[in-house]
Amino acid sequence: MRDTLGRFATGVVAITGRDATTGAPVGLAANSFTSVSLEPPLVSFCVAHTSSSWPVLRASHGQVVNILGADQEQACRQMAAKGGDKFTGLDIAPSPRGNPVLTGALAWLECDVETEHVAGDHLIVVARVGHLRLGDDARPGPLVFYGGSYGRFRPDAPSAPETPVYSRAAHPPYR
Repeated sequence: MRDTLGRFATGVVAITGRDATTGAPVGLAANSFTSVSLEPPLVSFCVAHTSSSWPVLRASHGQVVNILGADQEQACRQMAAKGGDKFTGLDIAPSPRGNPVLTGALAWLECDVETEHVAGDHLIVVARVGHLRLGDDARPGPLVFYGGSYGRFRPDAPSAPETPVYSRAAHPPYR
């Protein structure tokens, strides 16, 4: 199953927050992140039942989903590691609610958990977006996970077709 699903390329996010008891930053990496709804603004991500970081993040005053850039593979590896200080050597800035935002993220969304659904060996977390911000457009594109490896996305150069693919005059509207 893992090999088959590994053929589906995904982006990578770091989910961050603050330990409600100590105030220390806490985080984890996920590649199962998606938009759910524009109104209300909802996103989802999946977390393994075995995650020791999720219970601490869940108790945080909100969570930040950091969309990682291609040059943030090391940050992703740190967030994916078990135990230890996952923020060593990483630059962070505070979100509006004081949660850690990874400097250089392509974008970030500060969320509150709406609901969790048990699904096999994972939890599907649905979260409501309260704040969001785009990063610098000059970034190198997203960090991509494919076939068990990290990489980057490079879009093809746009090219105009020699003849139109679709013409309103040639095709009636679909009903």
